[in-house]
Amino acid sequence: MDDVVLTARRDLALRKADELELALLEPNLKGRAKAAAEKKADSAREAALILTKQLEAQQQLEGELWKDLWKTPQAVMWQQLQWTREVAQYVRWKSRAEAGDLDAAKEARQLADRLGLTPLAMLRLRWKVAEPDEGASAPRARRRQATGGRRPRPDDPRATLHVVE
Repeated sequence: MDDVVLTARRDLALRKADELELALLEPNLKGRAKAAAEKKADSAREAALILTKQLEAQQQLEGELWKDLWKTPQAVMWQQLQWTREVAQYVRWKSRAEAGDLDAAKEARQLADRLGLTPLAMLRLRWKVAEPDEGASAPRARRRQATGGRRPRPDDPRATLHVVE
């Protein structure tokens, strides 16, 4: 889902650019007034282009982060607890944070703690990840439980990792 705020800002900038370009077509617009209108139209087009590029970069970053997060051992618990929306919310805040938004960084840090993405957060949640050699010797039923009852693909890192209670 696109970022509603960035999309609205981009749409407003595009609308403003269109309105200013229409104003430039007025025959009685001349001299300094026309130069000022051209400058405003250029600024609006630039703002719209920047916001469009920000949206594209955010979408790409969110997609990559989403894929990476669901490969972590914590994803097993998120799936069991049905925390899909919470993970999605974290992805949105984290991508904004990586784009330089300090407030988003604060929110992402708090959500990372709630999702068990740091060692201290995992300790608070009482989540432990089995070592790969321990996971290899774990019974098949427990490994299947950790992957939601499905047989994991051989290239899936969760095939060797599971949550230990």
